[in-house]
Amino acid sequence: MKYMLIMRATEEAIAASAEVDFTEIINAMGRYNEEMINAGVLAAGEGLSDPSEGVVVAFSDDDEPLVTDGPYGEVHELFNGFWILQVSSREEALEWAKKAPLGTGSKLEVRRINDETDFAEFADNEYIQKEKGWREQLASE
Repeated sequence: MKYMLIMRATEEAIAASAEVDFTEIINAMGRYNEEMINAGVLAAGEGLSDPSEGVVVAFSDDDEPLVTDGPYGEVHELFNGFWILQVSSREEALEWAKKAPLGTGSKLEVRRINDETDFAEFADNEYIQKEKGWREQLASE
């Protein structure tokens, strides 16, 4: 099973991280990533740039999509980075989430990533079949 750990911050977390030497943060994240790589559970993971560099594309039935420059949303809504884990269970994903070197006020949302078994009733759908092939192709690259 794949799970995504979605890193979120609060005002409290941002203030707390400002009090820590950035080299310490980099080293703690590096050790955490290395531990997951060595355990064979890390499939992907990235940090994201500052929200001020982002844009939002909003869709509606009436108009063309509307593009708005960041920052956007409340601080507690911001998605700061992620890890994708390949683990055997929800409980294992939670154990890894609890080990994340995040400070006070930080949050990790843990979500299972859908796979083809979630769409079994649509197994004959052209795009469900194509997606299965795409996943296999991407995994072999």
